[in-house]
Amino acid sequence: MSGYRLHDAAALLAALVVPFLVALALVPFRTDLSATNAALILVVAVVAVAAVGTRAAGAAAALSAAAWFDFFLTEPYQRFLIAGRDDIETAVLLLVVGLVVSQLAVRARRLRRTVITDAAHLSSLQGTARLTEDGRSPEAVVEYVRRELVGLLGLRGCRFEYGTLMGNLPRLEHDGGLWLHRPGRVTEYAGWPDGETELRVVGGGHYYGRFLLDPPPLPPEQDCLVAVALAAQADSALDTAGLSHQG
Repeated sequence: MSGYRLHDAAALLAALVVPFLVALALVPFRTDLSATNAALILVVAVVAVAAVGTRAAGAAAALSAAAWFDFFLTEPYQRFLIAGRDDIETAVLLLVVGLVVSQLAVRARRLRRTVITDAAHLSSLQGTARLTEDGRSPEAVVEYVRRELVGLLGLRGCRFEYGTLMGNLPRLEHDGGLWLHRPGRVTEYAGWPDGETELRVVGGGHYYGRFLLDPPPLPPEQDCLVAVALAAQADSALDTAGLSHQG
C-alpha cells in the first residue's frame, strides 16, 4: 500500500512540474510559435502525466498546463493575466481538452491493467486445469495452487493443512467475503484480520483440508474470487483421487 501512495505522490508532483518545465522550454520560441501550437504541446505533456498517474494527477496537470501557458506564453509575459481574446479562448480550450484527454488516458490505462490482470488470472486457472488433465498427483496440484495463491494475493505465506480443523479461524468464503463463524455470532471483515485466514478445500461433499493464508492488507475482490476458484480446482483434484483426508 505504501508503494501505491508513493506512486500517487510522484504522479502528483509530475503533474505540477512537467507542464511547468515544458512551458519554460517553449519560452525562447514563444514569439515564433502560435498559441495554438504551444497549447497542443502542453496537451501532450498532460497526456504523458495522466498515462502514468491518477485522475487527480491528470486534472492537476491540466490546471498546471493552463496556468503556465498563461504565465509564460501569452502577453503580458510573466504575469497571470491574458490580454488577448484569442489567447483567453486558447487557454480555456487547453484546460478543457487537457482535463478530458487526461481522464481518457487514465481510463485507458486502467482498462489495459484490467485486461492484463484478467489474462494472469486465466493463466493461473488454466495451469491448474492442465495439471489435473495431465494426471498429476493431487499433492502437485495443491502445491501449484499454493504458489499461485501467494502471487495472486500477495501473501506473506501460505501452507496447506490436510484434514485438520483446529481452532476457529476467519474464512475466505466462495463469494470472496471474509467471515468468522462462532457459536451464535458471525463477523464479516472489511480487511484481512490478524493472523491466518483459512480457505477450505471441499470436494464431492468431503472436507480434505484448507489453505492457511498469511496475507497483507485485503487485495481486490476479484483476486479473492479467483483464489476461491483455484481452491475449487484443488478440491476437484483431491476428490478425483478419492483421498479421504477429511477430519
